[in-house]
Amino acid sequence: MSFLQHLDELRVRLLRCVLVLGAAFFAAWPISGWAYELVVSPIRDALPAGVNLAYTGIADPFMLYMKVSLFVAIVVALPWTLAEFWLFVSPGLYPRERMMVIPFVLAATAFFGLGVVFAHLVIVPYSARYFIGLGTESGFQPVLTVREVLTFVLQMLLATGGVFELPVVIFFLTRIGIVTPAFLIHYFGYSFFVIWVIAAVVTPPDVFSMMLVGVPMTLLYVLGILVSYVFRPRPPAASAPPAP
Repeated sequence: MSFLQHLDELRVRLLRCVLVLGAAFFAAWPISGWAYELVVSPIRDALPAGVNLAYTGIADPFMLYMKVSLFVAIVVALPWTLAEFWLFVSPGLYPRERMMVIPFVLAATAFFGLGVVFAHLVIVPYSARYFIGLGTESGFQPVLTVREVLTFVLQMLLATGGVFELPVVIFFLTRIGIVTPAFLIHYFGYSFFVIWVIAAVVTPPDVFSMMLVGVPMTLLYVLGILVSYVFRPRPPAASAPPAP
């Protein structure tokens, strides 16, 4: 296809993703209250007894349900979005690789889900206990708004889910020839440094919480090296010489 035809195909696929996201958003609206309680439950558990979340804007309760519905819609529409992405780039792949759309979608969705669950069960609760405990030990009264809490939690969930996609990203980059196992091993030291800098930035300033993010990210990078080795492009087998 020409460049303009590629752009037209991209426009159509993006439109489909937006339509699916919109449908998922409206489908998630009836359960937005339940989803909100689930999302902010780690913060509620870390608050002192008798302290509740507050809001300062008259439209804040409505907006928080909008944000939660959008988050649920993003998670629900993720497989469709990934499938559209794979189908868009598939013309540049080998015929055998084009058939890997289902494993790619399943793996990417699973890793994203694992990241969200890990953040909800480990990173967010520990961060909430640390930050809230730091304030209460100093004699401060926590007055947390639902807008701040929801923004913090959703950012952590989406960021951790994105980080857990690292092996899938490495798989894709390996298949299109951008990275190789030797490249990943050679730059492991640089990657290790960047990983722990990221872990130090996104977590509270203590060693344990930094390890909660840094160790899984390092293991995911190592897993990415193994994935790159297993799925690396191999040269075609040499044909047998003709018989004399």
